[in-house]
Amino acid sequence: MSKIYLAGSGAISAIGNNVAETFKSLKESKSGVAPISILQTQHAKNIPAAEVKFTNTELAKIAGLNESISRTALLSMIAAQEALTDSTLSVNLDWRSGFVSANTVGGMDLTEHFMKEYLNDTSTGNLQQVVNHDCGAATEIVAKKLGIKNHVSTISTACSSSANAIMYAARLIKNDILDWAIAGGTDAMSAFTLNGFKALMILDENPCTPYDENRKGLNLGEGAGYVVLVSEKVAATLPKKMTVELSGYANANDAFHQTASSPEGKGNFLAMEAALKMSGLKTNEIDYINLHGTGTPNNDVSEGIAIMRLFGEHIPKSSSTKAFTGHTLAACGGIEAIISLLSIENKMLFPNLRLETPMKELSFSPITELQENVEIKNVLSNSFGFGGNCSSLIFSKV
Repeated sequence: MSKIYLAGSGAISAIGNNVAETFKSLKESKSGVAPISILQTQHAKNIPAAEVKFTNTELAKIAGLNESISRTALLSMIAAQEALTDSTLSVNLDWRSGFVSANTVGGMDLTEHFMKEYLNDTSTGNLQQVVNHDCGAATEIVAKKLGIKNHVSTISTACSSSANAIMYAARLIKNDILDWAIAGGTDAMSAFTLNGFKALMILDENPCTPYDENRKGLNLGEGAGYVVLVSEKVAATLPKKMTVELSGYANANDAFHQTASSPEGKGNFLAMEAALKMSGLKTNEIDYINLHGTGTPNNDVSEGIAIMRLFGEHIPKSSSTKAFTGHTLAACGGIEAIISLLSIENKMLFPNLRLETPMKELSFSPITELQENVEIKNVLSNSFGFGGNCSSLIFSKV
């Protein structure tokens, strides 16, 4: 079976405006969770989040787009452009290129601004603010700016969205529909999202503590993360040496509940098991698991139980990096794919911040200190979303 290589990466989140800054924060155990300062919300004083510390006007300047564009698209443009530049590829007619991007919130930030004016006076409100409300609009804006025309798709499967985008892009390449693709996801903070998660009562009013016995919920985050996937044929033409491949991936759904995983983590288990089968690896060949690890009582126990079932007594080292970035929803699979890449290339494992008390239901506990000079050949990265939509990716050293 033909191989799919990672030729480039780009990221923006609360811990960095690019991949280099992201790596620096991870290495220094610097969390991006802080009091809300960008989003206009009545909850700013009592609910922390992991915001990108730029206004839309500032993001638009960096992205080279009009500031009337949604925050979701602005974040996407910055990370996607970095990934493309890092790959050394150019969009031209020689290769069939694609852009597969995920998001869940679309242009909600602009719609909220419009509705605030409109509800006060129905004769006011700039309708241009709601033209790009749907999730697909952000993808199309960025694809057009990048010049990608061969294939453009939007994925929206809750928190597994960008992992599924990476999967789908890989399948397009494997099936000879594309030669290379930028794949990942983006999401921006909005009052709609914050209020929705507050209504579910799964937000922590302090910096989150994934996989801790006393965890109380998640912190929302925002950002974007993309990787450039290339075929073997394209990889052979690039000046840079390929160091990591996407060796396995799978999606499963236990259809248990709209917003919760099954207690036994059935969907989680099936996704990890199928990804391993595709990669041809044995369980003892996985060196590190980038946990989905949101910090909610349900998520961490169901994922942990599924890991124990699959790996038995020999569970790999693991950590949730959402204590750094917050839960970036549709972007988390893309951002954590890059964190997995950084682990492999730099021989480092990043800690599960703020973990103090191991969970009593689990036989293992994530690492809590930075580990360096660790030989990492295979990383399993999990992204488990609402509706039971569970996805696992495996990245392997070439």
